[in-house]
Amino acid sequence: MLSGKIDHGSNVAAISGDGSCTVYMMENETGRGTMTCYQVLPGIDLVFNDFRMQSCVSEFRTEMDMLGIDYCRQGRIEWNFRHGACLYLGERDLQVGTREKHTGTFGFPLGYYQGITLAVYMEEACRTLSSSLGGLSIDLPGLRESFCHGGRTFIRRADEAIQPIFSQLYNVPGRLKQDYFKVKALELLLFLSTVDVPADGNERPYFPGKRVETVKAIMKFLAENLERRFTVDELSLRFMISPTALKECFKGVYGSPLHAYMRAYRMQAAAELLRQSGDSVATIAAKVGYDNASKFAAAFKAVIGAPPQAYRNFMSEWSEALPDGVDEARTNL
Repeated sequence: MLSGKIDHGSNVAAISGDGSCTVYMMENETGRGTMTCYQVLPGIDLVFNDFRMQSCVSEFRTEMDMLGIDYCRQGRIEWNFRHGACLYLGERDLQVGTREKHTGTFGFPLGYYQGITLAVYMEEACRTLSSSLGGLSIDLPGLRESFCHGGRTFIRRADEAIQPIFSQLYNVPGRLKQDYFKVKALELLLFLSTVDVPADGNERPYFPGKRVETVKAIMKFLAENLERRFTVDELSLRFMISPTALKECFKGVYGSPLHAYMRAYRMQAAAELLRQSGDSVATIAAKVGYDNASKFAAAFKAVIGAPPQAYRNFMSEWSEALPDGVDEARTNL
């Protein structure tokens, strides 16, 4: 078994398990994350990750030679490297790398991350593929060298050929899980063996840590001043960062251009006010930076899918229809 050769860290606890599946949890002041791990083949684990937190510290260690294949289904994850740079994995992104750089701080810029990891422990996995499966032609050392030459981390958009391999893993009947996961793990490894990796091995830029800190400070400032509007040039002067660097890094950290992200952020804040306060629509519009109620209503419908008053009415009726205590539990999630 591999469990004795892996140290998940003092901040991770196994909370359940049945032999074929173990659920691990980590929790801190920013939220909670779970990792549901299945051993699909000797030396190959499939992990479903679900983090609802702002950041965490990974203490994961293993002396085994390892390859990690990560797919982001929703949200965003930030890798902080020792040389002070940050790299991001966003929705429908694929990452291939070793776990040599897995100890350290990870961030979740959107407050959540859901995805899948295929953990390949090279020595045992190679034995499994060469013997138990009749010599299946997957060259794991060659695959790792191709994607991770020199210890680099490879990230690319999961294209239409590979994306379904991951998405289908979320809709499997319980009685078929083990066999289905095994087939999909092998399919993924076979597919990656055919990928032509570019010479630089990475399609994503790294962002300097200090620039990322500045962009996060800008986001905090904007979130605390939703009633006001700021141009990129104004933010650039206030935080001493060039407009180009601000726009590029903001999109790198949060996954969307600043204007588009803040529009969605304002509408989510407005939706919360519509659910939880008795303020008029015009008052709420002003609180999120709109002095024109009609423009606010149009923006709200575009983002949320319904006009503000219709949304408020629906949420009020829905909450009243819930059994006692359920709405309170929903609010506190």
